[in-house]
Amino acid sequence: MALVKYNNNSISAVTSASSIPVGALTHIKTLTASSSATLSFVHGSSDVVLDSTYPIYKFEFINIHPATDSANFMLNFRDGGSSFDAIKTTTYFEAEHFEDDSGAGLAYNSSADLAQSTSDQRLAGNVGGDNDQCCNGNLFLFNPSSTTFVKHFMARTSNIRSDNAEFDISVAGYCNTTVAIDGVIFKFSSGNIDAGKIKLYGIKDS
Repeated sequence: MALVKYNNNSISAVTSASSIPVGALTHIKTLTASSSATLSFVHGSSDVVLDSTYPIYKFEFINIHPATDSANFMLNFRDGGSSFDAIKTTTYFEAEHFEDDSGAGLAYNSSADLAQSTSDQRLAGNVGGDNDQCCNGNLFLFNPSSTTFVKHFMARTSNIRSDNAEFDISVAGYCNTTVAIDGVIFKFSSGNIDAGKIKLYGIKDS
């Protein structure tokens, strides 16, 4: 991709803001947790855009800290109704390494995947509740407004577990519906989201 460089003369010559190329990643909404039961992004609510405006949406999780020690960070989707209960089929893969170097591993975790289920999907397991523990990561949701295809998503998180193990977790799957996905919700399996931010971005066509 070519690098666009501007100087004082070129900026002064601009007559319309549309003349300046806009980046592919556009910030839509940031939610900040403060002992929050859930953080949810619903199209058309509180300036949230989650429709055909962008073909790809990216969520970033920043310092997500549970109020309850050893809770799972969870996700679900809304497909047109009022409930976050879209049918999902997913995979869940994890690498681990303990802080004291007592163990490490790489494995598929079948207990954390879903098969045609409306249940919440785990993104990070047993997140530590100590003051210096949290999880971070991102989620990509592809073409959520499609009424032709199922809706794919991929997530990756870095998580300090309650037993001081670092977990690198990869989750992928699809919402098995041709109804548009218009909402995404995040929460812990028990207790509130004590602190942290989730940012939503739209990614334009290349």
